[in-house]
Parts: sequence; C-alpha cells; structure tokens
Amino acid sequence: MKYLIWFFFLVSIGSITAGYFFDLEYSQKLIGFGVVILFFIVFPLFSYYRWKDKKVEDYMITKENIDKMRNHEK
Repeated sequence: MKYLIWFFFLVSIGSITAGYFFDLEYSQKLIGFGVVILFFIVFPLFSYYRWKDKKVEDYMITKENIDKMRNHEK
C-alpha cells in the first residue's frame, strides 16, 4: 500500500511539474490531472493507510479521556 501511495504521489507531482514547465497544448490538462490524482487518490489512500489500525475512541473527547488527561497531569 505504501508503494502504491508513493507511485501515485510521484505521478501526480510529475504531471503537475511537466504541465508547468513544458509548453504543450495540453499543459493545463496535465496540471489538472495531477491535482485530481493528488486530492482524490493520494490523500484518501494515505488517510486510510495511516488510520486503518487505530481506534477512533482514543482520539475523541469523552468523559473518560478527560479524566485520563487530568490524572496524567498530576
């Protein structure tokens, strides 16, 4: 999964830079496809990869977590 994310990230950055630096008739499309790949493929895959084995309850503000934080300070 990590290598797939890196692959799409590099393709996206390569497409954006190629569209920016090379004067082609479809340069704006290259930049657009690079941004679309980055925001609709890379970021969701990265978010899923980083959060897949975590418990959401650990990051929510609940009464128990507030008590844990207060006890940790003392």
